Amino acid sequence: MNPGWRTVRLIVSGLALAAGAGRLAAQQTTLAAGRVVRIDGADTTSLAGARVVLHRVARSLQGPIDSLLAGHRGEFRFRYPIDTSAIYLLSSGYKGIEYFSTPLRPSPVHPDTGLLLIVSDTSSTVRLSVASRHIVIGKPAQDGTRPTLEIVVLENNGFRTRVAGNDSGPTWAARLPAGALNFQVGQGDVSQEAVEFRHDSVLLFAPVAPGEKQLLYTYEIPASPGTVRIPIDDSVSAVNVLLEEFDRKVSGGEISKGDSTRIENREFQQWVGPAAPGAVVSIDFPRSRTGWLLPALVGLVGAGLIATLVLGLRRRAVEPAASGAGPLLDELARLDARYAGQEGEVPPEEWRRYQDERARLKQEVSTRLAGSRRLS
Repeated sequence: MNPGWRTVRLIVSGLALAAGAGRLAAQQTTLAAGRVVRIDGADTTSLAGARVVLHRVARSLQGPIDSLLAGHRGEFRFRYPIDTSAIYLLSSGYKGIEYFSTPLRPSPVHPDTGLLLIVSDTSSTVRLSVASRHIVIGKPAQDGTRPTLEIVVLENNGFRTRVAGNDSGPTWAARLPAGALNFQVGQGDVSQEAVEFRHDSVLLFAPVAPGEKQLLYTYEIPASPGTVRIPIDDSVSAVNVLLEEFDRKVSGGEISKGDSTRIENREFQQWVGPAAPGAVVSIDFPRSRTGWLLPALVGLVGAGLIATLVLGLRRRAVEPAASGAGPLLDELARLDARYAGQEGEVPPEEWRRYQDERARLKQEVSTRLAGSRRLS
């Protein structure tokens, strides 16, 4: 199970958009060059002799196309033919875990020549936190069940990859509402095989490298549930509940009612706020009736919900925790949790300061993430 693989199926699915866009460009090649480094506390050190593999991912064929051993400063250099219908990635294994880069830029004019491929030591004691947990609940289907989508953003603020303490234990787990039905894993940052559903809990069995990792899954809330309770086992910087039923009440932690939001021509009421370990998010539902089906929600996910909810939160696989982006994203989530939906309830000057601070944090996150992808 590979952190940073980002579920290659996610990449492959995106290739459909470019299926007819291009074929192998005759005689055109480009470069992919950089270094393999290992996170060493707040710094990095070169990883001499690391094996680096160049992968090509296309709709019909995918796999390694070249490999080499990094030099004494961890340096590597590939020249490869350009296929505009494919995506290229780099990987390097370290202590039994394969680390993947973000997709390369196959351009003969602007090649990737300053890449950092980052690996890390492992630990079974690194503490994971939950940067955000997005819970989207649709109207009840004809059988009374409610289709539900969750996107969880895990955060590893340490300098080591979190692994399980034993061969059979998970690296992270969370409880779902009692009686959750038809659990399915979506296309997040881990393979579907790395996530399981047992006894009302979702279990992650994949390593979690420094930085962020997204989990996406769907399930159904049973018909006529009355009050639905979602236990919070970890501290969550921002719990974001989106309900298509506007007359419901949500409580737990410091959650408060926010604005409504429109996603793929559907209106959702937002409830948002932080939650401490041991909190329970409660949603009051009646014991009733009609609506739309889970496949509609799954289709909604594929169409644009992921981008809407977590734009700016997606972890870049080759960024080190030392870039400083993790704490900034956490601060941004806390800021949004405090002020979301409060525009009419705070003084205009305070709201302006909130908007200015939010813009500053977003710009600083973008700057640090961009800087961590290039060699100094």
